[in-house]
Amino acid sequence: MRRLPFFIALLASLAGCAAMAPRPADTVAVKVLAINDFHGHLRPPAGGFRVRDPQDPAKSIDIAAGGAEHLASAVRELRARNPNHVFVAAGDLVGASPLLSALFDDEPTVESLGLMGLAISAVGNHEFDRGAAELLRLQRGGCHPGKGCKGPTPFAGARFQYLAASTIDTRTGQPILPAYVVKRFEGIPVAFIGLTLRATPQIVMPAGVAGLEFRDEAATVNALVPELRRQGIEAIVVLIHEGGFPAGGHGDCPGLSGPIVPIVRQLDPAVDLVISGHTHRAYVCRIDGRLVTSADKYGTLLGEIDLLLDRASGDVREANARNVVVRTDVFAKDEAQTRLIEAYERLSAPLARRVVGRLAAPLLRDEGPAGESALGQVVADAQLAATADAGAQIALMNSGGLRAALTGDAQGTVRYEDLFAAQPFSNALVTITLTGAQLRQVLEQQWAGQARPRLLQVSRGLSYAWDAARPVGQRIVPGSLQLHGHTIAPEQRLRVTVNAYLAAGGDNFKALAENGADAQTGIMDIDALEQHFRRAGTVSPATDGRIRRLN
Repeated sequence: MRRLPFFIALLASLAGCAAMAPRPADTVAVKVLAINDFHGHLRPPAGGFRVRDPQDPAKSIDIAAGGAEHLASAVRELRARNPNHVFVAAGDLVGASPLLSALFDDEPTVESLGLMGLAISAVGNHEFDRGAAELLRLQRGGCHPGKGCKGPTPFAGARFQYLAASTIDTRTGQPILPAYVVKRFEGIPVAFIGLTLRATPQIVMPAGVAGLEFRDEAATVNALVPELRRQGIEAIVVLIHEGGFPAGGHGDCPGLSGPIVPIVRQLDPAVDLVISGHTHRAYVCRIDGRLVTSADKYGTLLGEIDLLLDRASGDVREANARNVVVRTDVFAKDEAQTRLIEAYERLSAPLARRVVGRLAAPLLRDEGPAGESALGQVVADAQLAATADAGAQIALMNSGGLRAALTGDAQGTVRYEDLFAAQPFSNALVTITLTGAQLRQVLEQQWAGQARPRLLQVSRGLSYAWDAARPVGQRIVPGSLQLHGHTIAPEQRLRVTVNAYLAAGGDNFKALAENGADAQTGIMDIDALEQHFRRAGTVSPATDGRIRRLN
């Protein structure tokens, strides 16, 4: 009887083999494993991954998932299913990272991904957060030029190859990193082209992309196809840091919208597979018959893509994919990753674990119907208070700069690492002068020229109403824009605090860069939030509704 479990397992494995369709002898099977938007999440992210409740499909539940230790094990287990394999990524591996990685300029993340076998990655927009020179340092290795070596061992650089086909150095006219890499599987070449989104200059600090040109994604790929074919390459995979918004779950695709759709439709038919990212969504789709995938964010999912290469033509005969949830209760911790993480945690602990205050209730990122979030309100209030000496009357905060909810521990205790997870960009606060008319123009840009609405979080005292039925550019309800209950006149001069990213026109808020006058730079955003917690002792969510939505 003690042998019964063995026989049950054997029968199950044989049944699985019988169910698998035999691979034609004139083909080569290749397994591509893919991630995107890892953002330095060495530890599993709070909240894990949300899936449909198997007990009630109308509801969703959160399951613990992600983290480098479990992702490494998932990669190893899936890779073992096929000797022909490659592990790739679609960008934003670093940047907007938790403190454990960011404190060391994301060197821990680069080391971790190399350790788990990542081979190739497209460059995402967040790879430019600290500028092109820093991206190249992460690729090639060496100590940080300003901070020196801070890790447990000298930083040797990435074991994987970053690709940047569409990112051009304007001085040389050449890509700042290779455009593609060719891998061979049983002699058949497969090209992997990597590129980031064309809109990178609109969502990165200008200093981070100075001297760079970001060219059209589809045109860049299509121009490379003849070059690849001259080398006898027919199988082509695109790794692109741009994405879409699915209507279904993480493994299906009843509908997909967003920038990735027109890009894929413009690609040369020679492109066989597109691995995407940027939107932090999960999908397995087909656009005009071509497979397009994305694996959510933070290592919570691992894309498992199976290609069938034709031995005679070298082209992709078949492509299929699924997104595997990297459950922490299914995939064990990888010991090498644990050792790496613990080494960096010992160095970061004194700063990361410092208590800064308490929470009376969680501050969530979830936006209400009008676009406000509890976290956004508190952050805007903190930035207003921190720049009072610059005359600030209003503070505006971009929701995209808020990366994690503030929940505290069981007792509501908040530590510095929690603040950093919520605001990881280390942006300086800038107080500028705008007229009432210019402030209204800024608020109208929440809808104008945006792929989707980007509602700014506003500080206490500022209020307005917007009407979704009104045309873009006219959505702020006339007479509703008020400060402390008084209507803001078009000619009224106001001191407004934003972070440096917004002050430079980030998130397409060009009116801030074009009109902001008398700029005064203040403290860092995270320091303002820490001051707010220390001053209050216990922070509670705001109870006032500052923004009203009509229709």
